[in-house]
Formats: sequence, C-alpha cells, structure tokens
Amino acid sequence: MIDEFAKDNLHGRLRRDRKALLWKLDGLSEYDARRPLTATGTNLLGLVKHVANVEARYFGEVFDRPSPEPLCRWQDSDGSDQWATADETRDQIIAFYRRTWEHSDVTINELPLDAPGHVPWWPEPCPNTNLFAVMLHVLTETTRHAGHADILREGLDGRTGMRPEYEQQIDEEARAAHCAKIEQAARSAASSMA
Repeated sequence: MIDEFAKDNLHGRLRRDRKALLWKLDGLSEYDARRPLTATGTNLLGLVKHVANVEARYFGEVFDRPSPEPLCRWQDSDGSDQWATADETRDQIIAFYRRTWEHSDVTINELPLDAPGHVPWWPEPCPNTNLFAVMLHVLTETTRHAGHADILREGLDGRTGMRPEYEQQIDEEARAAHCAKIEQAARSAASSMA
C-alpha cells in the first residue's frame, strides 16, 4: 500500500515538474529559447532536450525498455544533448519530450517500485538499482533543471512562477526596491566583515 502511495506521489511530482519546465518556453522568441544565457551555454530549449534524453535513458535503457526512437548522444564533450541545433525545431524537441513522457509513464505504471534496473554509466559498485531510486533520480534532475529554467527565464523577461496560474504581474518598482534592500544588506555585511 505504501509503495503505491510513494509511486503515485513521485509520479505526480514528476508530471508537475515536466510541465513547469516546458512552461518556461511559452511566449519566447526562437532566439531567446535557444541562445546561451550562461558562460557555459545553458539555454532553455537545451534544458528541455537534455531532460528528455535523461528521462528516456533512465526509464528506458535502465529497465531494458529502450526508447522507441533514436536518442542523441549525451554527455559528449560538445554537450550536444544540451542545446538545439539550427535544424532542430522547438516543436520537435517538445514533441520528443512529450513522447518520452508517454514511454516513461508506461515503464512507471507497469513496474513495481522494487523492479531491478541497471545503470551502466553509474560507477561501481552502484550500477544496480530499482525503479524507486530511478524515479527519485529523474525527479531530482527534472526539478534541478526546472530551477535553472526559472532563473534563466527571470533573467530574460522577469517572468517567474512554477505554473501559469502562479504567475504574477511584474511590479518593477517593488522588485527594484527589494533588490536595493538586499544589496544594502550585502554591502553592510561585507564592510563589517572586512
């Protein structure tokens, strides 16, 4: 009984965070969805592509249920699983992520939490695992990258929130006052510690 509760809870949170990650692309130009927004090239569409590949591998290969479509190479030195090429469209990447959800959801729904899996890219002695551990891992990855997307999107246009229903109107004056207060606290702490 607790297994089904845990599985349903984790799966529900994964579904929520998948949608939150995709929402960060809403309303962006093609350029803003793709352009590098950090010194390492992190970008919003690339985050979606990366998380889709991570999920496809963990809920596919790990349980001998490979993705029905080819996956890009990942963890290459060029980070090709973390950015969209010029010929990959936003719609293609989003559709791939949604198809990955469907494939992953079948794996999650059909296997018990203690179903054994094998992660060949994990170091010894830990490559053997189970569905529960993989669900936690993928949920953590998705949440982590959704957090990255939150920060990147806020930097682009000030938009914040986890879902459209939580989005608030941007009060630029209030934000500036809040940031000024934090800046002052940082300066005061730095000068008192010097």
